[in-house]
Amino acid sequence: MSTPATIKAGIAMPPKNPNKVPIPGERNVLITSALPYVNNVPHLGNIIGSTLSADVYARYQRVRNINALYICGTDEYGTATETKALADGVTCQELCDKYHPIHKQCYEWMEIDFDKFGRTTTEEQTKIAQDIFMRLYERDLLVEDSMLQLYCSQCDRYLADRFVEGTCPKCNYDDARGDQCDQCGSLLNATDLVNPRCKLDGNRPVQKESKHLFLDLGKLQPECETWYEKASVEGSWSNNGKVITQSWFKEGLRLRCITRDLKWGTPVPLPGWEGKVFYVWFDAPIGYPSITATYTKDWEKWWKNPEDVKLYQFMGKDNVPFHTVIFPSSLIGTGEKWTLLNTLSTTEYLQYETGKFSKSRGVGIFGNNVQETGVPPSVWRYYLLSNRPETNDSQYLWKDFIARNNNELLANLGNFVNRVIKFVNAKYDSHVPTLDAAAAPATESDEKLVREVNERLRLYVEALDDVKIREGLRLAMEISALGNVYLQENKIDNTLFADHRARCDRVVVTALNLIYLLSAILFPFMPSTSESIARQLNAPVRLLPDSFTVDSILPGHVINKAEYLFKRIDEKQEDIWRAKYGGNSSEPAADEKKKKKKPTKAAPAPVFKGEKPAEVVELEKKIEEQGAKVRELKTNKADAAAVQTEVSALLGLKKDLTDLFAKLAV
Repeated sequence: MSTPATIKAGIAMPPKNPNKVPIPGERNVLITSALPYVNNVPHLGNIIGSTLSADVYARYQRVRNINALYICGTDEYGTATETKALADGVTCQELCDKYHPIHKQCYEWMEIDFDKFGRTTTEEQTKIAQDIFMRLYERDLLVEDSMLQLYCSQCDRYLADRFVEGTCPKCNYDDARGDQCDQCGSLLNATDLVNPRCKLDGNRPVQKESKHLFLDLGKLQPECETWYEKASVEGSWSNNGKVITQSWFKEGLRLRCITRDLKWGTPVPLPGWEGKVFYVWFDAPIGYPSITATYTKDWEKWWKNPEDVKLYQFMGKDNVPFHTVIFPSSLIGTGEKWTLLNTLSTTEYLQYETGKFSKSRGVGIFGNNVQETGVPPSVWRYYLLSNRPETNDSQYLWKDFIARNNNELLANLGNFVNRVIKFVNAKYDSHVPTLDAAAAPATESDEKLVREVNERLRLYVEALDDVKIREGLRLAMEISALGNVYLQENKIDNTLFADHRARCDRVVVTALNLIYLLSAILFPFMPSTSESIARQLNAPVRLLPDSFTVDSILPGHVINKAEYLFKRIDEKQEDIWRAKYGGNSSEPAADEKKKKKKPTKAAPAPVFKGEKPAEVVELEKKIEEQGAKVRELKTNKADAAAVQTEVSALLGLKKDLTDLFAKLAV
């Protein structure tokens, strides 16, 4: 949209630059959100924890006319992908090619505006990851050692813990898993099991040593810790990010295996290491620079330029140590001058109603479901961002979702914008009047509005500069509420227009300019709402100013017809949506005491002919991820209460799988 002459010059937001590079001497911001696993559909907790939060910050930089690059993409290597592909009867590449566009479409619908949404299965990923690896190898930061693993000759593969079952050595329960006994709750290693069996084919695996390469994090701890102490303060890290990182340093960094016996991954580029690939959590964060390299050949100007670039990363708390210890240590270890993390923004968990999101049980609403509801993206973004779990877990509640749309978006913001624009359409033939300062000088009401809006605008800028996203949105809605109060104080109606025309003119001009300011304030949070406001005002989306003035829209400007920003949602939809997306009861069934079993011949693992049911695959993936989390906590000697919480969650998932097997067998 071209800028009309009746809009103040220099305030329009410039078009998005498709070829961004850092500008020396200016503020340049590099933004990433945690790379989602390719083999599932993201749920709302995933979206608010990373991609949506990062999008708000990236859009805020744009509306402040700051040079910012937002990078993300699908994480496509590793066990999870290989397992899902095996279950679906497709190649790993075919699986990735199927799910990558699904992810992309979900984010596009939510109006998440990446500069580049890529993937990790690229030549750029291989080149950059192998280059980082070789520099670590040449600088004597990799250690070769052997690990005792279970190997299935029938499958011709080393088995991950989740693929091993057997008898618990502590309670003799004969259906224990390779990482956990469901009966006694003991944490196990697969090699601890008595009479182990391969879950894939029921055969007995053998113990076999496999050589691997380990990153010597201990050597890198002093430099990594020095970097952390500076960055966490300067970048105002989220508290949980600091606590988790500090716990790793306190325990002392150890050797960490960075290779795996998999067929799907970035190959280890050393003679004698054929058949080995990089462990996904060494490899995956390298996806940030490699995806940037698919955006621009000048990617090093972003990633090897700490003097001119600040790196902001967004993620859920479970991803913290990989981004604050392993990834920066890997970069530091190369001896090159990388752009390291400046600001870390992490979230706690978003729960669904009374439990957790679970695709296998049909509990929760996922990225592809939101489009089915008919509720526009702005409402979803508003609810998620106003409910962002910044310091504590938060809950997604359908009742709250509907109430916030009706009582906040519709009654506050929608009412203010619609009331003013319809009034100007009707009484002024859509023309902005000329102020007569002599006939209607500014009153205390006008001055109070400007004063209070500017105070909240200042706090809004401070909040978003500090990545306090939920607070920024709250302040935006307060500014809208001030507009409603202003209309009430001045009794804008037919009488004011007929009997006090000069005063009515001033109120209208002031309100229109406040609405235009709101379009910029709301742009990071609800971009389509911002664009609708600008369209109704017949004006370009504007940059966010440092202060509110009433001279952005000039006299004689012609606005367009009013549109409704939001529609009321019937409260009856709560029960309809909960029934559709709530699944069966998310409350756990009553606990029943299990009798300890004597060692018996292990029952064969359930085998599905043809394609494995989707709910089984999804639940197994959840178990794998939760098991990895438990092992990570155990390895790092985390607080006992924290470990037990995650163990309980793991046991619940495993019980769900057992119940599902029983159901499918009927």
